[in-house]
Amino acid sequence: MKKVNYKIIFYFIGVLLMFNGGFMFLASLLSYFYDDGITKSLILSGFIVFTLGTISFRFNKNFDKQLNKKEGYIVVILGWIIMILSGTIPYLFTGTINGFSNIIFETTSGYTTTGATIIDSIESLPYGIIFWRSITHWIGGMGIIVLAIAILPLLGIGGMQLFSAEAPGPSTDKLHPRITDTAKRLWLIYFGFTLLETILLTVFGMSFFDAINHSMSNIASGGFSTKDSSLAYWNSQPIIQYIVIIFMFIAGTNFVLSYYIFKGKFDKLRSDEEFKLYFKLILFFTFIVALIIFFNSSLLIDGDQSLFTEIEGVFRHSLFQVVSIITTTGFVTSDYTAWTPFLLLIFFGLMFIGGSAGSTSGGFKIVRHLLIIKNGFLEFKRILHPNAIVPTIYNNKSVGTEIIYNVLGFFIIYMLTFMIGALGFSLFGLNFESALGVSASSLGNVGPSIGEFGPMKTFSQMSQPAKLWSSFLMLVGRLELFTVLIILTPYFWKNR
Repeated sequence: MKKVNYKIIFYFIGVLLMFNGGFMFLASLLSYFYDDGITKSLILSGFIVFTLGTISFRFNKNFDKQLNKKEGYIVVILGWIIMILSGTIPYLFTGTINGFSNIIFETTSGYTTTGATIIDSIESLPYGIIFWRSITHWIGGMGIIVLAIAILPLLGIGGMQLFSAEAPGPSTDKLHPRITDTAKRLWLIYFGFTLLETILLTVFGMSFFDAINHSMSNIASGGFSTKDSSLAYWNSQPIIQYIVIIFMFIAGTNFVLSYYIFKGKFDKLRSDEEFKLYFKLILFFTFIVALIIFFNSSLLIDGDQSLFTEIEGVFRHSLFQVVSIITTTGFVTSDYTAWTPFLLLIFFGLMFIGGSAGSTSGGFKIVRHLLIIKNGFLEFKRILHPNAIVPTIYNNKSVGTEIIYNVLGFFIIYMLTFMIGALGFSLFGLNFESALGVSASSLGNVGPSIGEFGPMKTFSQMSQPAKLWSSFLMLVGRLELFTVLIILTPYFWKNR
């Protein structure tokens, strides 16, 4: 194998930094509009990042335009790391977050769309910084690399290696044969959903500022809110929470299906096995949660006012939390850890489901669960008929054994990483329940956890090593394990 073409890597990273700097300028415009006192700091942040990107872009122009798989993985990993590091600059220059581990945690949580936070008083932050937090979600939601490959025709480079490294799941559906056209269509849908939700939330009672921030966070399956109590702030306005539920569900659905719906191809939705299971799981767990709540009148919020005095309230809060956790969005309307130990276990289990492949959700992904279950049941037939060829069928197509092996390997590594993650948090001082919860939440990019770091609490009290460990797990989970872990193997760096 030829040596790594570092020029193309730094050329591409330059493009990413220019994107990041441009979004910082956008945050400075909003800061100027609201006159929050940090406009100059945000402009300086954007100038530094954009300038560094321009230098990297211009000084690496002469390169071999062939991008192999190894270079694709390096671009993805370095791209995310550099975007995270450069994304810390607004926090540093504005002084809104103190401490290296805190800044890294908040920025990584933003770009990986995890939504966990160390900020105890979000509402006291300047408008520009709140908006920057939401921007990091929005950038990371569809993927920094997918965003950048939309302009690869201008660079004269093919982008399939980057796209497969960015989204290494089992789904291979594309909207268009050319990868750059696929990226453009994805981002058009992504922007359209964000705009539509912003309009709806504004019409039905949110301020424009709250609406745009929650829309960017929601479509990215992120979880950052403008309020300390998250969506519980709007518990008296059910219509707002229903709008958020709908868009959480959309964000957790394969964006390819959204494209087909816009094209009028509704049969694609009806025949998609992953979508049907996704829909059924939400209905099933909502029914279970609502049933338990309905027959448990002791469930209160703030100790004196019941959330569940009406059947509608029972249904809404049950549906909201189930959709929020399955899609790894992480918005909350109540402290679900207080909804009986049985429901706590259910919500902990939901952290391992994840949304659909091709969505902005994190987690294990429903298609992988589906393939494991299908293949597991087929093993009974194979045992009874050892000479028979019994393929795994998904969406009326035979799934290759290499994909099945990939999914099974991913499951083993995912669970192993989760356990190692929990052991690490235990080593850094977390108790048993909190260690399990934060490990599952970080790796699955869920946001809210259980134990000492439940949905109504922040992660500010975690030790510095625990915050850095959590940040690492967030990145590993966002890039679906293999992309990060493969570069840690000696074989990856051998020139052969």
